[in-house]
Amino acid sequence: MATGAGLPLEADWGVALDRNGVWQYLAEGALRASHVGPVGLELERHLVDLTEPARRPAWARVGQVLSRAELPAGSAVSLEPGGQLELSTRPAPDVATAINVLRRDCGVTDGALAAAGLVAVSIGADPARPLGRIHPGDRYTAMAEYFSAAGYAREGAAMMTATASLQVNVDAGPRAGWADRVAHLYRLCPPLMALSACSPLLAGRDTAARSARQLIWQRLDPARTAPYPGHGDPAEAWAAFALAAPVMLVRGRADGRCRSVRQRVPLIEWASGTVRLAGRLPTAGDVDLHLTTLWPPVRLRGWLELRVLDAVPAGWWPGLAAIVAAVIDDPVAADRAAEAAEPVAMSWQDAATAGIRHPGLRRAVTGLIEAAADVAPASLRAEVERWAELVDQGHDLADLVTARAATAGPEGCLTAAELR
Repeated sequence: MATGAGLPLEADWGVALDRNGVWQYLAEGALRASHVGPVGLELERHLVDLTEPARRPAWARVGQVLSRAELPAGSAVSLEPGGQLELSTRPAPDVATAINVLRRDCGVTDGALAAAGLVAVSIGADPARPLGRIHPGDRYTAMAEYFSAAGYAREGAAMMTATASLQVNVDAGPRAGWADRVAHLYRLCPPLMALSACSPLLAGRDTAARSARQLIWQRLDPARTAPYPGHGDPAEAWAAFALAAPVMLVRGRADGRCRSVRQRVPLIEWASGTVRLAGRLPTAGDVDLHLTTLWPPVRLRGWLELRVLDAVPAGWWPGLAAIVAAVIDDPVAADRAAEAAEPVAMSWQDAATAGIRHPGLRRAVTGLIEAAADVAPASLRAEVERWAELVDQGHDLADLVTARAATAGPEGCLTAAELR
């Protein structure tokens, strides 16, 4: 497993790949046989200027601050289009180690930000500020152009500039178990979405959902964000999903800059020669770039990347990560979690809109937490039990956001210490 800001962007201008070559490249790279246990974490947070919380910090200022932060545990640092800060750990032998690594590196970046009057707020969606991109990179300009041409301008802008997540990465495990493992992760997605939901507000308005972040993803270009078919060999299913998805970006050979593909061209049409983007067939580098624009709930990157969790505050994400790792990788907890999640395995919309207010999802969430609590590392038991108490009381973290907004307005959520 290798976590970081994204898949490789450097194009390999080698031999062009035909349809069969692209299929083989996708299927062979989807998953790698491994043992179960290692965990990587990726946490996105919104950057806020405490003196002007209604405005996004300037790009140059953010870059200057972060360039001086030396992370002791080696997490990768990246900035998303709206200025969201992402820390991505290296693979750790277990979830407790991964959490300690992320805590250490978050502490260092938080100190550097504080010295500059900035804070990092951990909520699934920006509750107050208008949608707005500050990242000047050609990749994000091209992405915005694609979304506009495809009819997803607002959804694309919201996804790029106003959402934040906690991503949990786990190894694929032995080849013989891949189909069951991928199916298991998909089965867990709706209750985990409901558990982590903490983004009822977006751009200053109440969305009437528990996770506005998930609503955005569910409404955005389903050819690249919807759950892909999970029957049979997951590597082949992933290859079929990637081939059917439209190409968003192509890099120029002369300058290496990303340019948007305004017409809808599935990768299979480019690989088959039906359409020649940039006057050529795709190479491995083109396929790698295409893969960075696919965002299903479970993404295959050689390992498995779970993408359905809202970013949650610092007092809560360690327990959430511990629950997720336990119900995926511990065999006893995974079996119990599968039984709890099965009745709501297709409740994607309810998970985003109602969360644990949906009776079936609340039962499933309770089952997942109980399964995890019995096997969680001792150092994380209190964090897991805190989640159990919250759900037992009929609350979720979206309640923290709405309560703060009720007293201080949406902007108050950006300055609240309990939401960092």
